[in-house]
Amino acid sequence: MSATINTRELYRLPWNLADNGISWLEPTAQCNLVCDGCYRRNRVEHKTWEQTLHELDVFDRTRKSDALSIAGGDPLLYPDLVRTIAEAARRGYKPVVNTNGHAMTRELLREMKQAGLAGFTFHVDSKQGRPGKWRGKDEMELCELREELAELAFEFKVGCSFNNTVYPDTLPFVSRLTRWAEQHMDKVHVMVFILYRDMLANEFRYFAGANEVDIYADAERKQADDAKTVYNLDTERGYQAHLTADDVVAELRKDDPGFRPSAYLNGTQDPTSIKWLLTGRIGRPGKTYGYVGPKVMELIQTTNHLLKDRYLAYTPIEQLASAKPMLLLALLDASMRGIARNALRDWARAPLRAVTKPLHFQNVIIIQPIDFLPDGRTNMCDGCPDMTVWKDELVWSCRMDEQERWGRNLVAFPKDGAGSGRGSPSSTG
Repeated sequence: MSATINTRELYRLPWNLADNGISWLEPTAQCNLVCDGCYRRNRVEHKTWEQTLHELDVFDRTRKSDALSIAGGDPLLYPDLVRTIAEAARRGYKPVVNTNGHAMTRELLREMKQAGLAGFTFHVDSKQGRPGKWRGKDEMELCELREELAELAFEFKVGCSFNNTVYPDTLPFVSRLTRWAEQHMDKVHVMVFILYRDMLANEFRYFAGANEVDIYADAERKQADDAKTVYNLDTERGYQAHLTADDVVAELRKDDPGFRPSAYLNGTQDPTSIKWLLTGRIGRPGKTYGYVGPKVMELIQTTNHLLKDRYLAYTPIEQLASAKPMLLLALLDASMRGIARNALRDWARAPLRAVTKPLHFQNVIIIQPIDFLPDGRTNMCDGCPDMTVWKDELVWSCRMDEQERWGRNLVAFPKDGAGSGRGSPSSTG
């Protein structure tokens, strides 16, 4: 089956700068791991409580959001994390903590839950430099850690998502990780694959305004406090190809030919490009009955916005485990008719399952970060859910390092008038 994705067959998510599913808050720059794909400089630096409140005020003034991603750095290291969760919940957000989970304790989790935590997005991959028993483990061996984190979230009745950075040499693991997520559909609500990007030093020249940036010199100094950029160069990692959402879908379809995405976000410069690709599936642990179609995704988004004045980004876990009423959509949608048929066949073989076991909804998401077009234009995520605050303005969180260093995003120009446009000035952690 061809993996070429036709966006005209998908639902274009209606998220935009002012009305979005998610907003992204970064209260700390400190982290306790060193990820190959990280795009931020690690330093022991926390925002004051007043600064955090001010950034929440900016979101309240400029952007409607269903969920608030609290990130960093690693937010578990932020001294005012519990207060931030409580304040976000008070303002009507669903607080979601984006963390590598390394600093997690049961006591801290209990406090976060009491403060109003909606869920976690745990980032776990094999190139994070994790210490101890996890050092040197591959993606599947790290599933033991993922299960520990998922069980902890399940115990405290909060949502659980997993991010995984996909590198060219770890692409073969995406099918196995998707199958693992299927096996744990009752506890894992979202599986996210984020494609690695580095900076194409060989193909482009970079400018901050009128001033050219010496990328090679900056890379040599990037561990220093005064380093100009923390982005990896294509010359450092040796990756000869940059992945696309098509590549990941092709890999997934080797294992599951029926894998069917249903919704997307496009790029700012290239409307045919895919930046966020969403797939929704319904089933039980270990068994997918089918994938929902674009009309189902459209109904979910528009209904939530009509009733709650917010586009849905973080479905409450009790609803994800109560997908049986969605089968009624079989009267209106062909994708749901297929799911209903498969569910009925499964229940016919085990009738008690229909009565005693819930039906689950799970998302699989592919995120393709910034890429450059051949003429140097930056193709960002249009309607990006990860916009954050910088100097009272909304900016792309994946390029915050540029804002902090130069007060603006870098601009690229092809060397010798030509560039392939394969990469980006920021990679993804």
